[in-house]
Amino acid sequence: MANIQVNRGETKLGIFAEEEIREGLQSGRFLPTDLFWREGMPTWLPLSQFPAADSAGAADAAIPATVEVIGAQSGLPWERRQELGFFSAFFETLKLVLLNPSVAFANMKPEGGLVDPLIYAVIGGSIGWVFYFIFSLFIGSLGALGDHNALGGLLGFGFGGIFALIFFPIVLTLGLFIGAGIVHLCLMLVGGAKRSYETTLRVLCFSVGSTYPLMIVPVCGGVIAGLWCLVVECIGLARAHETTTGKAVLAVFLPLVICCGAGLVLGVMFGTLGALVGNHH
Repeated sequence: MANIQVNRGETKLGIFAEEEIREGLQSGRFLPTDLFWREGMPTWLPLSQFPAADSAGAADAAIPATVEVIGAQSGLPWERRQELGFFSAFFETLKLVLLNPSVAFANMKPEGGLVDPLIYAVIGGSIGWVFYFIFSLFIGSLGALGDHNALGGLLGFGFGGIFALIFFPIVLTLGLFIGAGIVHLCLMLVGGAKRSYETTLRVLCFSVGSTYPLMIVPVCGGVIAGLWCLVVECIGLARAHETTTGKAVLAVFLPLVICCGAGLVLGVMFGTLGALVGNHH
């Protein structure tokens, strides 16, 4: 029965019968890294996990068992860029993470090194930052037209922005390491850390690298990128750590809640202290 959907990245290859898929794997029509799904499966799986049964009945019995195999992730397209090509792997990963993060992080390798995800994050983050910088420079130049020293203000803004642009990859990399450490600690506190710190860092890298290019949208691009990055991180942590979405959301937002709470307490303390000093005088 032709009821198994097969995708290659974001490209839909069609709906096939089990025999067609097994023949396609043998002939090279399908790749082991292509994803398949049928009704009753909670997530897409790579064809490398497709059951090689001799009969349709045996295959039907084998498919639910393969769903439980979580540790054999095929990897994101970026992790197979030698096979797919650099630009194709980057844009397929970006589309998959942006449009279907649940499937993306279910197939992300939880381990395998930090260099590849960091490179992806720096490339995607830098693309967004370049567009954000150019747009900010344009807006700054419009505001500088009414200034008495418009040329000096524009040059100052430009040099400052270029300096920030040069050091952005370093700042982003450090921020990812620190941010992943904080999020992983919070994930441990809420009982959701089923894997290592490396898995958390990989989730953050692919989230940032895929959402920061949204900053190319004028005016509101930064807000869109920031909000969707949080959503993707929550989904990614839940899938990669095999934990609940609630624990993942709590781990992502707990640092923000603590920082806001600490800021509120300090604000009240200093406000009260200032009022007492004013009344004393």
